[in-house]
Amino acid sequence: MLDFLITIFENNRNKNIFPDKKKSEDFVKKLFHTLFTPDQNILDDAILFKKNYENLQKLLYEIFIELNINEKDSDNFTRIFFKEVPNIYKTLIIDANAILKSDPAATVIEEIFLSYPGFFATALYRIAHQLWIQKIPIIPRLITEYAHSKTGVDIHASAEIGKAFAIDHGTGIVIGSSTKIGDKVKIYQGVTLGAIYVDKKLANIKRHPTIENQVTIYAGATVLGGETIIGHDSVLGGNVWVTKSVPPFSIVYQKSEIKMRNNSPFPDPINFMI
Repeated sequence: MLDFLITIFENNRNKNIFPDKKKSEDFVKKLFHTLFTPDQNILDDAILFKKNYENLQKLLYEIFIELNINEKDSDNFTRIFFKEVPNIYKTLIIDANAILKSDPAATVIEEIFLSYPGFFATALYRIAHQLWIQKIPIIPRLITEYAHSKTGVDIHASAEIGKAFAIDHGTGIVIGSSTKIGDKVKIYQGVTLGAIYVDKKLANIKRHPTIENQVTIYAGATVLGGETIIGHDSVLGGNVWVTKSVPPFSIVYQKSEIKMRNNSPFPDPINFMI
């Protein structure tokens, strides 16, 4: 993989050619729009869906060609990716229903498709992750960084995330490259799933935590370390800092102390009798 990347960068440097960032963004926007725009009923219209599919296949093929991948491999990579699109779609429907089920503010699933930044970030992550599985360089990162710029949610394409994944609000979430997340996990804004420290020597070592099934992580929580495992059915409260494993069915919270005082600028006068 590393040799492949080096070869591509050397070829690009010599030819002064780099992947078209705008084209990658255009591809993923069109794919999301094709799958999740209910008002067009595109999934119910076989001819329209096939036409859009063909246009998207052509666009992805062109992106691979720009990476200096030969025509045969570009065609093969494109076919593999689009063969997986129905599975990606099914998983995202499960994700959307998990949000609909857990969020009292959500009224219909179409609302989630059209307006929920957490779902948009999850959808682009799942698209990028498939490309990462196929060992396509650069493009997965461009896609997740596009999602990051639009939603404030930073999910590395190589992270492993199970089904029924729900992001609420989303802004400020960071999910590191070697993170593993199980099924039915819900994460709120400001959560970091990161490494205890960063060193280039750790590039191929698991540095980020494992979150097991049915875990809820509330706003501002930080979970660090490749050996850190959050056991299934646990709840992490807001603003907790976790660097050690937590057993299943745990509730982790920090004890806060709140002090109150009178808002008057001067205390009540003391009357002295002399």
